[in-house]
Amino acid sequence: MAVTFHDLGSDAGLKKLDEYLLPRSYISGYQASKDDIIVHSSLPKPPSPQYVNVSRWYNHIDALLRISGVSAEGCGVVVEGSAPVTEAVATPPVEDSKAAAAEEDDDDDVDLFGEETEEEKKAAEERAAAMKAKAKKKESGKSSVLLDVKPWDDETDMKKLEEAVRGVQMEGLLWGASKLVAVGYGIKKLQIMMTIVDDLVSVDTLIEEHLTVEPINEYVQSCDIVAFNKICK
Repeated sequence: MAVTFHDLGSDAGLKKLDEYLLPRSYISGYQASKDDIIVHSSLPKPPSPQYVNVSRWYNHIDALLRISGVSAEGCGVVVEGSAPVTEAVATPPVEDSKAAAAEEDDDDDVDLFGEETEEEKKAAEERAAAMKAKAKKKESGKSSVLLDVKPWDDETDMKKLEEAVRGVQMEGLLWGASKLVAVGYGIKKLQIMMTIVDDLVSVDTLIEEHLTVEPINEYVQSCDIVAFNKICK
């Protein structure tokens, strides 16, 4: 199936091409082909280094054209918004090929594979990690949790207890409504709602490492989960 690209002379077109090349070395298949020649020739000028994947691919194809040319047919590619590319561009002029061959004899260090620099590799890895994190965050579910927070005795300042509980802040945690519920013998407990992002907050960890340790345990004797409900996938 032919691949289509649009207006490769614009930032939007280069951005799309950069995203397309993120997991790929070539426009199609596992070797350089005429598809790469067509796209390469459609670029009005070498791409800016900010387009890491396009720049890597462009330099690689440019090196191949200068040295050995590209003969594989490819799967077909269409570039809209630029001048049509003829078959002739697939093979470098004879003079250029001879000159390139002579240079190859004198220099065995020519990089035929367009090897990435450390900066390009790091940028590509960071981009891939960011995309993966964004996708994971988008898919993460949420839950609504009701907690019972119990004081030590009837002399515990419940206002300060609630302030201490709400003072626990972390990514993926949102405190909601609360109320005091009588337990007996003048003792009241705090019932408080919270919404959590499942992949970011563990309720057990929240209780064990944040709500029942110093300095909050000056007011809180224990915490129990009363209700735990999924609110979205």
